[in-house]
Amino acid sequence: MAPTSGRAANAPVARWKHELDTGRRELESAYRIHRGPRRLLAGQARLTDRILRGLWAEIDPPPGCALVAVGGYGRGELFPHSDVDVVVLLPQPLTDARSGGASGIERFIGLMWDTGLEIGHSVRTIDECEAEMEGDAVIRTSLLERRLLAGSRSLYARFGRRFDATLDMHGFYEAKALEQQQRHLRHQDTAYNLEPNLKESPGGRRDLQTILWIARAAGFGRTWREIAAYGLMTAAEARELARHERLIDDLRIRLHYLAGRREDRLVFDVQAALAREFGLADTPSRRASEQLMQRYYRAAKSIRQLNVIVLQNLHARLFPAEVTVQPIDTDFQAVDELLDVKDEELFAKRPSAILESFLTLQQHPELKGMSAPALRALWRYRTRVDAAFRRDPGNRARFLSILRQPRGVTHELRRMNQYGILGRYLPVFGRIVGQMQHDLYHVYTVDEHILMVIRNLRRFTEPQHAHEYPLCSRLIADFARPELLYIAGLFHDIAKARGGDHSRLGSKDARRFCRQHGLAAEDTRLVTWLVEQHLLMSLTAQKQDISDPAVIAAFAAKIKTERRLAALYLLTVADIRGTSPRVWNAWKAKLLEDLFHATQSHLTGHPGTRRLDDSLEARRSEAVRQLRLYAVPDTAEQALWRKLDSVYFQRHSADEIAWHARQLYFRVEGKEPLVKARLSRAGVGLQVMIYLPDQKELFARICSFFGNARLSILDAKVHTTRHGYALDTFTVHDPGNPNAAYRDVISYVEFELKRVLAARAPVEPPPIGRISRHLKHFPLTPEVRLFPDDKGTHYILEIVAGDRPGLLARIAYTLATANVNVESARINTLGERAEDVFLIDGARLHDEAAVLRLETALYEQLRLS
Repeated sequence: MAPTSGRAANAPVARWKHELDTGRRELESAYRIHRGPRRLLAGQARLTDRILRGLWAEIDPPPGCALVAVGGYGRGELFPHSDVDVVVLLPQPLTDARSGGASGIERFIGLMWDTGLEIGHSVRTIDECEAEMEGDAVIRTSLLERRLLAGSRSLYARFGRRFDATLDMHGFYEAKALEQQQRHLRHQDTAYNLEPNLKESPGGRRDLQTILWIARAAGFGRTWREIAAYGLMTAAEARELARHERLIDDLRIRLHYLAGRREDRLVFDVQAALAREFGLADTPSRRASEQLMQRYYRAAKSIRQLNVIVLQNLHARLFPAEVTVQPIDTDFQAVDELLDVKDEELFAKRPSAILESFLTLQQHPELKGMSAPALRALWRYRTRVDAAFRRDPGNRARFLSILRQPRGVTHELRRMNQYGILGRYLPVFGRIVGQMQHDLYHVYTVDEHILMVIRNLRRFTEPQHAHEYPLCSRLIADFARPELLYIAGLFHDIAKARGGDHSRLGSKDARRFCRQHGLAAEDTRLVTWLVEQHLLMSLTAQKQDISDPAVIAAFAAKIKTERRLAALYLLTVADIRGTSPRVWNAWKAKLLEDLFHATQSHLTGHPGTRRLDDSLEARRSEAVRQLRLYAVPDTAEQALWRKLDSVYFQRHSADEIAWHARQLYFRVEGKEPLVKARLSRAGVGLQVMIYLPDQKELFARICSFFGNARLSILDAKVHTTRHGYALDTFTVHDPGNPNAAYRDVISYVEFELKRVLAARAPVEPPPIGRISRHLKHFPLTPEVRLFPDDKGTHYILEIVAGDRPGLLARIAYTLATANVNVESARINTLGERAEDVFLIDGARLHDEAAVLRLETALYEQLRLS
């Protein structure tokens, strides 16, 4: 019911509103000093109790009714801006809405709103409450946590007896377990979301409350200490949960105060401000917000593990049943398809059995996980994985054996991470558990990303996924000792956020691991090299012209062997796919595959002085073969090819050369712009050919057109013929619509782009597009590097900036304004991070002053963007 101005003027309302506002301010001030979540939540509830009882006294309620607090308010906890949930419990239905009782309740509800309380209310009889609880576990849960605020004690007691009599404990447990499972799925079943919900996300407050609700309903206590007294958790586990609960409640309270409203999501907008409230500051290697999120993620991870243990214990206590026990060996047994320990002190007596438990799960695919006693023993004795444990040769052999198993490698490494074992066995890994990277590129924490990379490598080995990446599947099938790839994946980002070059630091960690675990010298060298060079292949493919034999030769010189090439290719594909679902696409796949094949040919061939000429002649021959398939007359292509130099044939594939010739051989001297588009051979987007007498600001004009059409440029090859024509080829796609019907776009691009080029309208500064919230709160400092190429005839321009609509068009406009011609462009978008490389004409960059002017102009545009 909405408040009315008449009620707002009511003297009792003004008095209680003043008391509410004053009390809230005092509680907030006290919290800033004492920072005790329990005290604040109880204080908020007591303040609200006082207000509601005062308002209740102002009305004439129906005889024999009761005012009951329910939900979080019912358990005596109220966050600063949470709803106040109450039930007006009636002894019998109100027969007449105009009766005194009904009008009194209506007035009470209006008074609550006018006082400034966010109210969730219902008016029910006991029978009506029972009917609603019957089919809705959420309502039953809300009514489980209740307190009498005012009114009839006897009616409240009758309701309690009815609640207990109608409680189906088995159904309630199953409903809450299903509710938790569905809630986890709504949040991608991970605690590591970029903007987690403190209340609803896996490992959040709801996971704690699910335990408390079930325990309370079953009569096993209402606090962690009481539940531990019933033997459902240890005292140490109770203290652990209470500690994590304090952190999450502290975060949520501060979040409410910062937002000035009910807000349970740790959104980008508040992460930095919250970090400051916790006294955290940026360091050279880590943002304060990243430090805060790591605290949260680690707490959430621990809550998830303990939630599984306690819920399993509750289920076993509530519903004892005959179990099937199957011995496995002297230490382990299978209990209803779960791995169980025969002795709960096993890990204390023989810590090496900790690693054996994960190895046993791999070797017994019929097992679906660990029993509650096994999980509890693992949790209790995880500290036995210490320096002596790590030095034990037997444990080192067991860990390698886990990596060498034919199945379950990813599952068990993830389980080891979830249960805190992996970070204890590898302390360098433990440092990055829960470490978020606000780099606009990775969407997973460092530990999740590493395990995702290993998962991708393992996926290449599985026959059911061979159709996804045939080359990867073929390479890994022939790769001896694939566990070396998993070790490289484990260490490739392990030195993130330490400061310095994480590749070099990680390679030192990898070398130490390999030596400690007795790997052969050759294998150690491969793993160390892979970790140190894990970015080499992606940077070469995405930032250099891989059609240039000189680029391939330089890359091959660093690779040296086919085994290294296969290993680096596999790791690179797995790495890029493990950063974000938005980063990998068919274009990147084609670039890497082309680089792999070109390098493999170089490594297996016999390069000589005529290799470049031989390569270009081979491209011409293949292009001629394709032209004849299209019935292009013999030698007809020469009309165009006489106008092209060797640079053109070097930068274009045989397929592109044939396509250009097929479209242009009969209109080489055409005066009107020609625009032709086709589906990209890379499997993503369109390839667009543009041919016309060269014109000033052409590159900027084309970029502006594609920007306005919401088509993102992936690649641009710009060429000027010997007779002054532009022959440009762009690869574009729609990043916002992965299922775009590009065949429908072809006619639009061909007609509209031709019209724009024919008009030759002056190029205007492109509009500045909106940036994402992520980029707004974690801005990326633009980088501009301008340096001569190896031949000294051109300059290479490298730009790193936060991506947004119109960014490339603004760069192109700036270059056009400076009269700088672009000859090729490699556009690389990594999530919300743009890393673009341009080959530009160096004629106008004749001195340092000219270079400085261009760099300054670009910086200004990027800052505007």
